[in-house]
Order: sequence, then structure tokens, then C-alpha cells
Amino acid sequence: MINQERAPDRCIVIHPREQGQNYQAEYELEEAIGLAEALEVELVHAQIVPLRQINAANYLGGGKIAEIDAHIKAFTANMVVVNASLTPIQQRNLEERWNVKVIDRTGLILEIFGVRAATKEGSLQVELARLGYERSRLVRTWTHLERQRGGSGFLSGPGETQIESDRRVLSEKMTKLRQQLEQVRRTRGLQRQKRQKAPERVVALVGYTNAGKSTLFNRLTEGGVLAKDMLFATLDTTHRILELPNGKPAVLSDTVGFISDLPTDLITAFRATLEEVHEADLLLHIRDISDPLTEQRRQDVMDVLNQISAGPEHDQNMIEVWNKADLLSPDAFAAMEQRAAAARDNDKELSAYITSSQTGVGVDELMLSVEATLAEKDDIIEVEIAPKDFSVRAWLHEHGHVLTEKTAKNGHCRMRVQLTDSDVGKLRSRHPQVVQIA
Repeated sequence: MINQERAPDRCIVIHPREQGQNYQAEYELEEAIGLAEALEVELVHAQIVPLRQINAANYLGGGKIAEIDAHIKAFTANMVVVNASLTPIQQRNLEERWNVKVIDRTGLILEIFGVRAATKEGSLQVELARLGYERSRLVRTWTHLERQRGGSGFLSGPGETQIESDRRVLSEKMTKLRQQLEQVRRTRGLQRQKRQKAPERVVALVGYTNAGKSTLFNRLTEGGVLAKDMLFATLDTTHRILELPNGKPAVLSDTVGFISDLPTDLITAFRATLEEVHEADLLLHIRDISDPLTEQRRQDVMDVLNQISAGPEHDQNMIEVWNKADLLSPDAFAAMEQRAAAARDNDKELSAYITSSQTGVGVDELMLSVEATLAEKDDIIEVEIAPKDFSVRAWLHEHGHVLTEKTAKNGHCRMRVQLTDSDVGKLRSRHPQVVQIA
């Protein structure tokens, strides 16, 4: 049997530019192109489309629709990506006018998530979000079988059989998926409870997609996570042991990247995964400091964190990591270093460290800050240990950070030790004979 691979879609990407967006329009178009290329489509044309006002029926005006139609014919394109949120009617009308597939920003992001989800949990989460998106678009775009959307994604080819998708059927599927995801949430809850009982603290990496989270994760842990200059290169949460400068272990968690206008259904579906962020002892917000829109990207991430009740506004420690410093000019690097130092000296701002995941610049200084921040929640106790209980001394060296240690003439050892709350409880319950001085 001859295996014939389907040719990639020939895609046109357009970014509607509303008034007042002249500065950032080119960068937004570049991001939209990156999203489209993440699906391995063949990009044949991209452009910014100025908008005076949004047309309720077609989103774009008649002149721009005709202009794009000419490009479609000239480049023999069969798909148009509109980097905006389209209503179901707008999407249907544009498809009828252009006679090609039309995908808006939400559909594009969902499609990428569908392709990249590597675990059963990730697939369930994406499928739930996709069905929610499709349920709002129960408008027959095509009138015959060949142009019916088929398969599990929006870019799939012609379907072999007609699928009657109505709200009742979709609702039943979504109910089943929610039940399966609820089981996932319970399982994750049990896993988190086990981690909370363990002495290791949890550090979670968060940030805008393609900010360098996975590259930093691999540098810190040798975790082997896919790190690629691509939007949403990794989706599934990964945990690895992180060795702190003092030799004590922590757990480092690599999470899905955020993006502006992240679909609400997707945030809801990924809540089980994002709860890992909510429960972390410390967040490292990885920012691409070379991105001209880095401040806007920062706000996008903070908005998503607020939606899941995480971040500084919810009393959760966070350190900003200004990454990709290797892409800065020497002057820009020096200026950023000064800004980061000023942020660390200002109690009203988040601590910031400028780093490069590629070269390792600033990583050691960042790790010292991670260690110090995690230690803020530790207890410092002073104990006196009799010679017959020196096994406790060994236990304290293994589980705590010994600050001072002195041995008296009578053989008693006095130690000042930094311990987590759980280890302090273990010490008191297992070795009540040990005298705690302070």
C-alpha cells in the first residue's frame, strides 16, 4: 500500500490593526506567523490589515475582503489565519466569501495545543476546550460533504462520513470529559499532598510562550525537556529534582507557556495542570527581555495567574527572570543589569535577575536567590544534643541547613539549624528527648 502524505496547507496570515496599534502591529503579526508555522503549514503571504471599525458581519470591510481574495487566488492558498477573535457568523461569512478555511486566533491556539498534547491528560484538556469552542460554532459552514470539517482538529482534510454535531451530543461529550478530568484533578491532588508531606519545596516556572522556560529547566536539572525556538514547544507539566546551592533538593516544575488572549475555555480545561502553579512555594516568571513587547507579555502572564488565584497578588512568592540576555547589545545588557539591581533593592518591586538560559549568565546568582527565598519560610531552631543522641545530629545535617555547631566540654553538641516546618515537627515527634533552646 502506497502511503501518500497530505500536502501542507498553503496559508495566508493577516493581522487586523486597530487604531492606536501602529507600534506593536508588526510584532503581533510576527507572533501570528509563529503560531501558524508551529502547525507546519506553508506560509505564502502575511500582512497587516488596517481597520477603521469592525464589521459585524464579516469583521473586515468589503475592500479588504476583496484584496485578501486576490492574494488567495494569486498564491493558491487554501487557508487564512485571522489574528483576532471572530464570531461564528464572521468566520462562516469569510469562508463563504473566500472559499477557503478560515481560522481565528482562538482556533489556531487550540489546534496547536491539540497537536502538541503528549499525554492522555493533555489530550483530554485540549479536547474539552475544543468542544467548547466548536459548540459555539454550530453553523454549517460548508454545504456538501467534501468541505465538511473532519477529524479532531480544525485543519483536518475532507471527512469520509458526515458527522451530525449538535449541542446535545457535544454537551454529553463535554460532560464525560469533565468527569475524566475530575479524576485527573483528584489524582493530582493526591500527588500534591504527597509532595507537601515531603521536605522538598516546589518551584514552578511560568512565563509567556517561547520565553526560554524549557531551556532554563534543562540547564538547572538536565531534565531533557524539548526546548525549541517555537511557540508552545512543550505543553505537559514536567517535574525534576533541583539541587540548590546548599546541596538541599527542591522540585522544579516546567509548565505550559501563556499567551495573550489565551482562550478562556483552555484556561478552564487546563485548570488541573495550572493548579500545580497555584500550589508552588515559589514562582519564577521567565521573561524574554529581548522582546520589544516584554512589558505587555508580562501583563498577559500576570492576568492568567490572577485567573487561577496565583502570583504576588495572592501572597505567592515570585522572582522575575529576565532571560535571553545573550540577545541584547552590550549597552542594553548593562542597562538591564542596573534595572534588575534597582528592582532587588526596592521592596515594592519583585526581585529580578538578568540571565541567559543558553550561556548560563546570571543563573548562579538566580539560584542563590531561589534558595534564600525558599528559606524565608523555614524555621531556625537551636538544640542541644547529648552524646547518646548523636544520631539526631546526623539527621539534622541530612535534613536541615546547619548554621552553627559547637561541642561543649561535657560532650553535648549545640546546633543552630534551619529546618522546614514539616521537619521541625518530625524532630519534635521522633526525638522529644532533644532539648530545644530557641
